Amino acid sequence: MLTQDKQQRNWKPIINAFEAVLGKNGVVQRREELITYECDGLTGYRQRPAIVVLPRTTEQVAAVVKICNKYSLPFIARGSGTGLSGGALPREDSVLIVTSLMRQILSIDLENQRAVVQPGVINSWVTQAVSGAGFYYAPDPSSQIICSIGGNIAENSGGVHCLKYGVTTNHVLGLKLVLADGEIVDVGGQIPEMPGYDLTGIFVGSEGTLGIATEITLKILKSAESICVLLADFTSVEAAGSAVSDIISAGIIPGGMEMMDNFSINAVEDVVATNCYPRDATAILLIEIDGLEVEVAGNKQRVIEICKQNSARSVTSASDPETRLKLWKGRKAAFAAAGHLSPDYYVQDGVIPRTQLPYVLQEIELLSQQYGYRVANVFHAGDGNLHPLILYDNSISGALERVEELGGEILKLCVRVGGSISGEHGIGADKKCYMPEMFSQTDLETMQWVRQVFNPKGLANPEKIFPTPRTCGEAANAASVKQFEGVERF
Repeated sequence: MLTQDKQQRNWKPIINAFEAVLGKNGVVQRREELITYECDGLTGYRQRPAIVVLPRTTEQVAAVVKICNKYSLPFIARGSGTGLSGGALPREDSVLIVTSLMRQILSIDLENQRAVVQPGVINSWVTQAVSGAGFYYAPDPSSQIICSIGGNIAENSGGVHCLKYGVTTNHVLGLKLVLADGEIVDVGGQIPEMPGYDLTGIFVGSEGTLGIATEITLKILKSAESICVLLADFTSVEAAGSAVSDIISAGIIPGGMEMMDNFSINAVEDVVATNCYPRDATAILLIEIDGLEVEVAGNKQRVIEICKQNSARSVTSASDPETRLKLWKGRKAAFAAAGHLSPDYYVQDGVIPRTQLPYVLQEIELLSQQYGYRVANVFHAGDGNLHPLILYDNSISGALERVEELGGEILKLCVRVGGSISGEHGIGADKKCYMPEMFSQTDLETMQWVRQVFNPKGLANPEKIFPTPRTCGEAANAASVKQFEGVERF
């Protein structure tokens, strides 16, 4: 066993040690208060941690982790709790290290286009802090007004603008880390490329299994001279998918290119009421073009022509900030809108080649009919990152298990057409059983060796990312995991 059973452990000296570092207000232990932390955005899985701690500094995080290491306590880092793969799901015997009070922007260097922030800083705060000087932070998940930079680092989050500007890892220059034994180290630096091994790249997207980032050096970008958002509506998903491929083939890389199906369009209009999205459209494309004014003007006309060549019924455009934000408002609110259509929804996060969009969407519709659950499709069309939202009622016995099975079939479909089981939400507790669909046993074993270097006791976010026989009951997955019996698992 990794740790003793919760009932057998004497928690009093542990709590005293935490309070000596954080004060009584920095330690949450009352059962009713722990309910707040029993899950992240993947609400189908719930488990209260034993203790929650609220550090404010790197030194406090290091002290807390050293206590966990001393008592062999598993610990899980958590930011705003908006993750959708169960990456911050606690264990009953675990300590949850919540970084939401670490919310300082420590420094801004406009001349060198970088900012240093603590992990609890909300994503959109970075842009707000530098926008007055004409800069912004590019990665923009739909939850950017509530998700934290620390969580973005853990999951390597993307967003609308990842097509042109890349995901989180492309905007992280350096990290101050607390490793699993409490040691404080620095990786990366103040410049885009550092010699030696890319330890920053290894850490971004590691989902808290290698340690905790306590200071993050981010790259900020100069705002574009001109920005235009186009909305094209289509009578078929195939036509919209063809337009996506043709735009990229023409050498145009939009700042963002998003697609929504009819189900999602109507859900958004019912809830957000943008009055921008045509309710009878089978699919719409939102295309943002940015750059120099002359470049945007030329690309705008070419994109309009390509959309019309692919049977777009109409293409509207907006260049003023207010209308642009209104066009994007519905897309940003799509997940919330789905929550108004159904008591519960389960969102997946697969990636496919752009050319496979029409086929994959047809297959998802067939799976929807087969399993008897409605699926709304909202996705980053430009880079093929799908976000199918499966609507269900968790109060119905067996519904969650059935929906999870449907979600798994969608992920397997993505892999079959040459894609991935995750684009930006991470693996967490939700998708670890599907890792063998994408990686060989040798691949998975190698990844676990890397984890053991940074996390030799397996205390940092155990039971995440990698499949284990205890948590992956499917026969195929159990057979795959069985081949790891010579490898230490955490």
